[in-house]
Amino acid sequence: MHPTPDQQPDEPQPEERWRIRRTRDDLDRLGETESVFALSNGWLGWRGTLDEGAPVEMPGSYLNGLHERRELTYPEDGYAFPQLSDTVISPPNATLVRLWVGDEPLDLRTGTVLAHEQVLDLRAGVIERLTEWVSPGGDGVRVRSTRLVSLARRRVAAVDWTVEPLDGPVDVRICADLLANEHVPERADDPRAASLIQDPLTAELHRVDGADALLVHRTERSEQRVAVAVAHRAAAPAQLTTDADATPDRVRLTLTGALGPGERVRLTKFAAFEWAPVDDSTVEELAAQVTAEADAARTDGFGELRTEQRAALDHAWRTADVLLDGDEELQLAIRFAMFHLIQAGRADGDRTIPAKGLTGNGYDGHVLWDTEGYVLPVLTYIAPAVARSALRWRHAHLTQAYDRAAELRLTGATFPWRTISGRECSGYWPAGTAALHVNADIADAVLRYVGATDDEEFRTGPGLDLLVATARLWQGFGHFTDDGSFHIAGVTGPDEYAALVDDNLFTNLMARRNLRGAADAAERHPEAAGRLGVDPAEVAGWRAAAEAMTMPYDPKRGVHQQSAGFTDRPEWNFADTGNDDYPLLLHFPYLELYRHQVVKQADLVLAMLRCPGEFTAEEKAANFAYYEARTVRDSSLSAAPQGVLAAELGHLDLAYDLFAESVLQDLEDLGDKTGDGLHLASLGGAWLALVQGFGGLRDDRELLSFDPRLPDRIDRLAFNLLWHGHRLHVTLTADEARYELPDADADVAIELWHHGERLRVTAGEATIRPMPPLPDSGPEPPSPPGRRPARR
Repeated sequence: MHPTPDQQPDEPQPEERWRIRRTRDDLDRLGETESVFALSNGWLGWRGTLDEGAPVEMPGSYLNGLHERRELTYPEDGYAFPQLSDTVISPPNATLVRLWVGDEPLDLRTGTVLAHEQVLDLRAGVIERLTEWVSPGGDGVRVRSTRLVSLARRRVAAVDWTVEPLDGPVDVRICADLLANEHVPERADDPRAASLIQDPLTAELHRVDGADALLVHRTERSEQRVAVAVAHRAAAPAQLTTDADATPDRVRLTLTGALGPGERVRLTKFAAFEWAPVDDSTVEELAAQVTAEADAARTDGFGELRTEQRAALDHAWRTADVLLDGDEELQLAIRFAMFHLIQAGRADGDRTIPAKGLTGNGYDGHVLWDTEGYVLPVLTYIAPAVARSALRWRHAHLTQAYDRAAELRLTGATFPWRTISGRECSGYWPAGTAALHVNADIADAVLRYVGATDDEEFRTGPGLDLLVATARLWQGFGHFTDDGSFHIAGVTGPDEYAALVDDNLFTNLMARRNLRGAADAAERHPEAAGRLGVDPAEVAGWRAAAEAMTMPYDPKRGVHQQSAGFTDRPEWNFADTGNDDYPLLLHFPYLELYRHQVVKQADLVLAMLRCPGEFTAEEKAANFAYYEARTVRDSSLSAAPQGVLAAELGHLDLAYDLFAESVLQDLEDLGDKTGDGLHLASLGGAWLALVQGFGGLRDDRELLSFDPRLPDRIDRLAFNLLWHGHRLHVTLTADEARYELPDADADVAIELWHHGERLRVTAGEATIRPMPPLPDSGPEPPSPPGRRPARR
């Protein structure tokens, strides 16, 4: 048993604090379970489907970036409307191990289920399954399996599967399949569901060689080639026979025979996956890669893969683990959130993280601004190399962003709102094309990463390129008025219940940060900036626009406006809006939503979190109260930033309930959308709600600053941050804050702020400060009727 960083070896560590369980009582939650139990390594993802492939709500295995294109159609087309969209597709499915007992297929909807349990082990990084089942014909079997997607080996995943009789002899047929173009059911009940492409793969090669199998396919429009190889290891009684067959879309290894009491079959599948552009690799080259990887995994064995997996997670948890004493349910939930963030990305390969990770096909598998807005702020501090990889992916698509800006007749670069391949995939241009804040979100992630890591190579290379390209958009898109102020008109901010507004405050403040960051970087590295054509006049223009940036304010109400004129719009009629009318977008036309003071997700509140120095404490309190009463949280992106500001303002019970909503979004399927894949932004937001909310972390100054305060429900909160390569361990209780550098050399020190006091934390001893009394926050601001988060 391995203690986590914040525990001493003699402290109890219940294993249940690391395990998510689903039993036969949860079989009506199949889609949710498939997402919650998804395994990934940032390149390859397997949904937590049953080994036998049925019952199933959404089968799916995914490779980061593998997609097909589909046409977008418009009743009335327009200039620069995207004509094609990317949609995630599945490579051939290697998870399947089908079982027939007598003539009856193992199916939990038939026969008698004596026992069934699936366990996601967050420390081991595996799914373990146990089923005891009696067929309709009266034959009982026990099936066990362990599944992993290797964090250590990018292309590799494996299933270790066994079957044995419960009592008397049974006849069994076991089919280990590798299946392409598996049917995926469509969901027509929600416009946010994926747009499916059935049979997207065209066969190029299928092969069986003893216990080895291979499929190679290609896509037609996206011109990608994908290869999957499977190597089997079987241990079975001698009376069982083995056969193999192949068709263009399926290869199968079959074991058939009778099992007596005490006998069993163990079948282990080692699979390897790879894709590449058609022009970059031949069929045989790709086939050779995956065949060698699968064979090497079989040679090393499943036990070695498990050992590697545990070692990789032990290393990751050393920084990622969060200790939350006082609420066992939320302790497990935050570890679940961190586990999925750990496995969502990779430090190698320059790949980014889709909104659903590799856990489902929701949002068509697209990358959105959620990644830079909610996921990278976490990974920058717990796995900075993964954040760097995601930002390098943006840099790799910079040419496409320049091309899109030119198409839109804009300056600089315009990054897409939704994409897989780098092109804009949103056909709804008021939310997609007009959501220019994506540029500033990327710049914000660059500035945060460089500030936390001091990565000079990235700072002067891809980081500078991204800052300059995004800053050029704002200087060309915005405009000065006669009074000398700078405005950004006709954009859509984070709140999707408002579109095409003037001076969206979030966009303006983030653009200001973008412009200042680009100017600072260009002046710090004039030679590198010069290669990009940046001259002093352009830098001066960026600074002038930043300093003159408009912050719309309503003096009559004493609050900032989400956008110019927002507080003059009519109020939403909450009195006649029932609980069944949410989410509003499914029950009201956008015309109604756009013209009222109703907010889908935190927008101005998010601006106060991202740019805290732009507001006084009094302004934050007034703004928070005003927008809390109008924010309905129809988006999973909302609860976390609202929770952070609630904690800062002393509304700790509200903050705790908002944190709980964020961290339980998928475990309790609060939005009825978990079956499409996990909400990684909400899971990242849960860490932000703890660390930025109750930990009081802010990173907008040269040093890290902490203003911690804990709600009554938390007895102890402990977390880690990587800052310039050193692990800072923070432990908070009601009485004190403890800052430590547990791994640092003797001469290492970090300076930080604690409630306005500048501290120097040195290696070898803890720096301890008292927690100040909580501020008098006044009464909790009201939420819209029926929309306050559930009380813990």
